[in-house]
Order: sequence, then structure tokens, then C-alpha cells
Amino acid sequence: MTSKKKSDFTSALGNSEATSRQNHISEASKKRIRAIRKQVVNPDEIIQGLLAGNKTQLSKAITLIESSAQKHESKVKQIIAACLPHANQSIRIGITGVPGVGKSTFIESFGNFLINQGKKVAVLAVDPSSSVSGGSILGDKTRMEELVKSEQAFIRPTASGDSLGGVARKTRESIILCEAAGFDVILIETVGVGQSETAVHSMTDFFLLLKLAGAGDELQGIKRGIIEMADAILINKADGNNEKAAKHAKAEFKRALHLYPEKQSQWTPKVKLCSALNNVGVEDVWKMLSSYFEKTKSNGFFEENRKLQNKYWLLQSINEQLKNRFYNHPKIKEELKIQLEKIHLQETTPFEAADYLLGLKR
Repeated sequence: MTSKKKSDFTSALGNSEATSRQNHISEASKKRIRAIRKQVVNPDEIIQGLLAGNKTQLSKAITLIESSAQKHESKVKQIIAACLPHANQSIRIGITGVPGVGKSTFIESFGNFLINQGKKVAVLAVDPSSSVSGGSILGDKTRMEELVKSEQAFIRPTASGDSLGGVARKTRESIILCEAAGFDVILIETVGVGQSETAVHSMTDFFLLLKLAGAGDELQGIKRGIIEMADAILINKADGNNEKAAKHAKAEFKRALHLYPEKQSQWTPKVKLCSALNNVGVEDVWKMLSSYFEKTKSNGFFEENRKLQNKYWLLQSINEQLKNRFYNHPKIKEELKIQLEKIHLQETTPFEAADYLLGLKR
């Protein structure tokens, strides 16, 4: 064998061995993941660790409540029941805005500021879901590189799945768990598309809308629904060549806000400028939030709003449970396939099929 052929043979053999090792590692990883999934869930251990502020146990608890497996239902109820007496001690802030507005950059900058103020910060970032794998697309955890390193921060990116407007199905329960784990500030980030703003608004104490100058938002009749819900508008990326446009947008939004009726909270929505990338205006946002909570706690709105949140959570939970029980019933599963086939063959209509399925005695 010539020197060149020997070299090529050795190289090929090395590549083959490397590939084999990679496959071996991959299989080993798969086996480890399967073993972890098969571990018996101990609710008492999770509760104990969670109440002690253990982030690993908090992650396990959230994973458990996100599970759709019926075998986990009783364990989830046990964990939630144990956490409820320790909940409601945080402030819940909803953050929304279109993709590209800089939500993750702002949350990281704001979160680090809060931690420096002695706060513990939990971020529940609801990502869009891949229609192929069902997994999270944007991966907020990877976009908050500094915040994720802090012991005082907890970041949970969750794929939105098929829930309304991109708000994760179990976000409300996750809030309770984070509060029980001792987090002072819960930041709930929504994808900012569709109707997710309405759902986030219903589970938070303060609703912050991030905007960009020069994106046309200030000229589009200032979308009424979203503006009405906002307790503050934050114009991000107000730096460099964009600073002048940001100041102009601020003036436009302030004028527009005067057209809306007074809020029940008696709070006048503010418009602020911010450059999250340069940490400019972040402290001002916290001062504004502190003023809001001082006002709403003194006039009773804060407590009243929490009661409304609980009412909304109750109604949503009923709807969710009815839906799950309906689709998981064996008779419905069987008949649903038949009705879908009949619709395909044009032997019935979707409305008739729905009436039939809902009328079945179960």
C-alpha cells in the first residue's frame, strides 16, 4: 500500500471511528433521557425543593403541569395545592410587542436591573411553536445569555402549542409555582401576535407594550384594542439615528392616549423611551412601575384586579377541562373519526357532525 493510500485509509478509518463514537454518544444520550422520563415522580420531593427555591425542582414541576398525561393529573393537583398558600406575593408584569421590537433584550436588561435591586426574577417566555415538532422556535433562553446565568433568575421558554393566541396552556399555574419558589417579579412575555395580548392582560397586574419608532404603528390609528389594555407604552431602540424618530413617536402616542377613557385603576398610561441594548431608560421603567403599584394598592384596584384574574382563571380552567374530557372520551374518539370521514364524503356538514357529537350520551 502506497503512503498516500495508507494516509487516506487511516483518515477514512478515523472518520469512521469518530462517526461511530458520535452515534454511540447519541444513543447513550437517548437512553439517559428515556431513563429520566421513566423516573417515578415524587410530588413531596418536588414541593419541598420548590418551596426552598430550588430551580431544578421548579422546572420539574412546570414540566409536570405542562404534561397532558392523565397519570400526572393527581400529582399536579397536589403540587398546586401545596403552593397556593405561598403564592400571590409577587408582582406580575405582562410584556408584549411585535417580533423584532426587542422584547428579549429589554427583559434581560430589565431583569438584571431588578436583580441588582435585590429582586428574584422569573421569566415565562411563551414562544411560537413549530408546526412540525411542536417545539419552541425562538428559544428565549438562548437570547438572554447574561440573565440566564444569574442564580436570582429563572427563565422558562414554553412552546405556545395550540392555545389561544400563543399563550401557553399552563402559564397561570406556572405563575403560582414561581411565586411559591420565592420569585418577587414574574415577567410574562408573549409572542405579540394574534390574541395573546388579551390572555396575558388577564393574568397580570401591569401590561407593558413595546413599540418601535418609524414602524408605522403610530400612524395606523394606534390599534385601539391593544392600546386600551396597555398601562404603559415603551418605545424601544431609542438610540443613535433613531432617537429623533422615537421622540416624535412618543409625542404621537401621548396625544393618542388622551382619546381613551379613564382606566378603572385611575392610572394614566405613560409613554417612555428606552434603549434596552444600552441600558438607557430601564431604571425609569421601574420607577414608573413602583408608582403604579403604590397607586393601585392604595386605591384598592390591585386587590380587585387579582380577584378578576382568579375569576378568569376559573372560567378558563372549566373550558379547558370540558374540552379535554370531551376529546379524551373513548366513544367520542371513535365517533369523531366516523364523522370526519362523513364530512370528507360530503354525507354530513361540520355543523351537523358537531351537534351529533355533542349530543352523544357518554
